Amino acid sequence: MKAKLRRGEAVVGMMVWSANVETAVLGAQLGFDYLWVEMEHSPVSHETLRNIVLATRGLDAVVFARPAVNELWTTKRFLDQGVLGVITPFTKTGADARRLADGCRYPPRGLRGCGSDLAASSWQAPEGYHDFADEEVLAVAVIEDAEGLRNAEEIAATPGIDVVFIGTSDLSFSLGFRGRQDVPELEAAVGRIADAARRHGKFLGRPAITPEAVQRHRAAGFQFLMGPTELGLLSAGAAAFLGPIGKHKPLIPAGGPAGGGYTAPAR
Repeated sequence: MKAKLRRGEAVVGMMVWSANVETAVLGAQLGFDYLWVEMEHSPVSHETLRNIVLATRGLDAVVFARPAVNELWTTKRFLDQGVLGVITPFTKTGADARRLADGCRYPPRGLRGCGSDLAASSWQAPEGYHDFADEEVLAVAVIEDAEGLRNAEEIAATPGIDVVFIGTSDLSFSLGFRGRQDVPELEAAVGRIADAARRHGKFLGRPAITPEAVQRHRAAGFQFLMGPTELGLLSAGAAAFLGPIGKHKPLIPAGGPAGGGYTAPAR
């Protein structure tokens, strides 16, 4: 994954929002570069996360996960299940970014604990798991509120952070725009965060729920792109199949963490 990003390639992920290993495996076989296992907003458990890691070994898409909170122990515990990246929500300060970076690296580079037997059994690295993990694990800091925006420079300057990801929906809410994406002030805020990330050599990420958004954001220099959830893809597939035969029931516009989730139809 890091090699692709360093070559300037864009990587596109599918968000896993349901506690279903089968759909995760299918997503890992379809051409996505990574799976974003969502554990902030979903019922996915650590046990399911571990099963997804085991079930997708040898497939093209690597597994990342987002915990509900940014704590040292959550980052370490996620990595010990064998994921190759941790995505922390609501990175508000440089201290938040430092906590993530510390949890992703072993001493002396960080504070990760040496309890990685499960992770090591997932990745048979010739150089040994610890050296492999220090080089390959991706630390993704999500900036998605006004405080994170104010501290974007400090966050982006933190050593050990690989990707600065802009959570545009939550950022829009935090700035008072109720999730709207077509607001000049939001795009200005995105630009400020992106400029800080570029100055400090970080890869840039944001949601890209449609093929058109992938192309547009890629042209703007964003490389770490979060595509739809598996539920969003199911919904889109159902619309393509059922629409021509008059059976499709449109949903309320998707209301997931970045517009890629499932919302029940109105009654």
